[in-house]
Amino acid sequence: MLRYVYADQLNQCPRLKDEMFTHRADQFRTRLGWDVSVDARGHERDEYDALNPLYVIWETAEGGHGGSTRFLPTTGPVMANDHFAHLVSTPIRSPLIWECTPFCMAPGQGPNVAAALMLGGGELMNGFSIRHFVGVFDARMVRIHCRVGSSPEVLGSTGEVRGKDATGLALDFGSSIWRPRTASQRVQVSRRR
Repeated sequence: MLRYVYADQLNQCPRLKDEMFTHRADQFRTRLGWDVSVDARGHERDEYDALNPLYVIWETAEGGHGGSTRFLPTTGPVMANDHFAHLVSTPIRSPLIWECTPFCMAPGQGPNVAAALMLGGGELMNGFSIRHFVGVFDARMVRIHCRVGSSPEVLGSTGEVRGKDATGLALDFGSSIWRPRTASQRVQVSRRR
């Protein structure tokens, strides 16, 4: 099940909160070898988690974290502009463009979870009139995006494009790739920003 949760609501979902930040540490520090901070509880968090972002979280049937991504409008601080500005010629700032980073999958989850998170992004596009998403990702994520029907335009990359340390900055094609579900299935997300 997809859950839409602002950071200031995460304490209402303690298991999802704990597992999301633990899985982020496992994915980015342990498996990908990225230089990220992990606290004493084993949580990977950064300064953007303190900005009350909106998380889209796949909750497993057992109530655990299956995968998640974080969304912030590019009108404020975002990773793409603050740490990866060298990948583009000008900062990305628009109320119509939001950053969706990091994209995290829990160990053992299948492609259906990635597809569900993409669907959640589509719901946000419809609900907030967003035209594009920008994200910072490992180059291998392009294959996952393509498999679930979202082929991002890569704006810039650094590192070895085919190597495991590659990082990219991409802009999704936009709302035309998302097919809204029926009215009875649409998810309502409050516009608290």
